[in-house]
Amino acid sequence: MMMLIDGEWTGSCSEETYEVKNPANGRLVDTAPLGSAEDVKRAADSAHEAFKKWSELTARERGKILFRAAQRVREKQHELAVTLTMEQGKPLKEARDEIQGFANILEYYSGISAALEGRAVSLANGRHGIILRRPIGVCGAIIPWNVPAIIMGWKVGPALVTGNTLVLKPATTTPLTNLSLASILNASGLPKGVLNVVTGNGASVGEEIVRNPLIKKLSFTGSIETGRRVLQAASSSMKRVTLELGGSDPMIVCDDADIKKAVEGAVHGRFYNCGQTCTAVKRLYVFESIADEFVRKLRGRVERLKVGNGMEEGVDMGPLNNRAQWEQIKTLVDRVKEKEEGNVIAGGKVPEGETYKNGYFYMPTLVTDVAPDSALLEEEVFGPVLPIITVKGLDEAIELANGSKFGLGSSIWTNDIEKIRVACERLESGVTWVNQHVRLPPEMPFGGVKESGIGRENGLEAIDAYCELKSIIM
Repeated sequence: MMMLIDGEWTGSCSEETYEVKNPANGRLVDTAPLGSAEDVKRAADSAHEAFKKWSELTARERGKILFRAAQRVREKQHELAVTLTMEQGKPLKEARDEIQGFANILEYYSGISAALEGRAVSLANGRHGIILRRPIGVCGAIIPWNVPAIIMGWKVGPALVTGNTLVLKPATTTPLTNLSLASILNASGLPKGVLNVVTGNGASVGEEIVRNPLIKKLSFTGSIETGRRVLQAASSSMKRVTLELGGSDPMIVCDDADIKKAVEGAVHGRFYNCGQTCTAVKRLYVFESIADEFVRKLRGRVERLKVGNGMEEGVDMGPLNNRAQWEQIKTLVDRVKEKEEGNVIAGGKVPEGETYKNGYFYMPTLVTDVAPDSALLEEEVFGPVLPIITVKGLDEAIELANGSKFGLGSSIWTNDIEKIRVACERLESGVTWVNQHVRLPPEMPFGGVKESGIGRENGLEAIDAYCELKSIIM
């Protein structure tokens, strides 16, 4: 598959390619160009050239193109979902939902496009003010492999509808879905150069996107460590930056919660996408008065999950996306066992059998009696491992939940309105769910506090991130 620069499908300047393999069986899915800094420069030049005419269109005209693209994405939902499952590993039903989510995002930004206006202000002494929104220019987007379609939507939707042009870098293991979605956007009426997709690794493609002087705004989703490097590099050119970084989301289950629903919430929140979600439930705090019943039911539910190739019917959880991630999870759980940092009550191993021998599979894992200084609680565990901690009450749960450098998401499970009020006020996170977890509709701003990021994606708030405000005083 080729990459997209200046409206044309092209290889890299070096003519080199790399293989994209299925994490469920190691088989070749396709190849992609191994892009370089020179390819990013070509893309940035093209985006810079396209900016003037694109930004002169009305937001409504730009929104119509996004809407047409959303319709075409829905028409090709199954085909796109198959591509996503084959390169990422997630079950086909999850891939379908993700493709639908991408279409939802484009439709949302198309729907609000007509309202993207400035505003008038009445000032003292008969004066008047006008506040204009102006696009920034060429923007850059670096997206990860865990939910590549959704995160592409978070960046493409607000960037394009506000009149910016874009250079986008997919993850090396999941470029095919992003390229396919870009093809649909291109065919829906985007002028050449408005959206460019350059495939390749972070050391060359990602680095040039961060440092290229034509790129005025950058949106990055990834790890805290890489986010720090991105922020430092972008500062040299005063590039505007949105960072959506790691998370270690706490889920608090109170003594009055609906246990059946909370169990299902924990299973979905932790093991959806094989636990490879920034907002996954990564720390579970349960009131001790219901802990025995809750853990028993949770264990029974987890042990019934079917692990396998995402293309197979009835599979609940696919493989981890890549070998490095698989080795990290395996090493982490082995360390917990060796150092006696917790009691593994479910999973904790690589599944056996012919089905699994060539894939990056790991069993859904539950750990109780977790040591306070365990890596399970201090690091972001990006895989299917859930530590469970019992607490006496809400105050203890919130204190432990907040005792982390992360602050992306959190959830409270209770029917007590006062507990909900306290949790929503005191939990240090960008999002707090009540009796649910993970779902992020495009209308709601999303981002973290503390080391989980800077800025917000989604909603009207993302619009402001892609605009310059100009004040006119008369």
